[in-house]
Amino acid sequence: ISDFGLARMFQGTHFQDNTRRIVGTLGYMSPEYAWTGMFSEKSDIYSFGVMLLEIISGEKISRFIYGEDGKTLLAYAWESWSENGGVDLLDQDLADSCHQSEIGRCVQIGLLCVQHEPVDRPNTLELLSAHHHYIKSSIAKTTHICIAHTQRKRIPF
Repeated sequence: ISDFGLARMFQGTHFQDNTRRIVGTLGYMSPEYAWTGMFSEKSDIYSFGVMLLEIISGEKISRFIYGEDGKTLLAYAWESWSENGGVDLLDQDLADSCHQSEIGRCVQIGLLCVQHEPVDRPNTLELLSAHHHYIKSSIAKTTHICIAHTQRKRIPF
């Protein structure tokens, strides 16, 4: 991907940096990194969001073209989220093992991570906090868990 982990190169109190040598796979690079060489923790968040949407859809960002107008995976995910909470984005191989609310939550997190502006993306702590809160509320609502895709038990996200 775009070099998932660039943010680890920071020293001390740096929150972002710049490079003249841009490396990585285009679809996973945050816009600010691809266009200007600026990277930060939010660059990794963007890459994470792309990967999450790929997992949900079962499609690679580099190969996904939808419809006559040639929508990208990200454009299709936004459209799907706007129209039905992202349900039709789901890979059919995963459809039987997921609740619609779980799908919607994962699509929402993925889309938050791929916001165009870095300031609009969550940071790592916000992602973990949202995930932790969702798991706690889901555990309170459910008593069954899913260990693997091949089993018929469910696990909350």
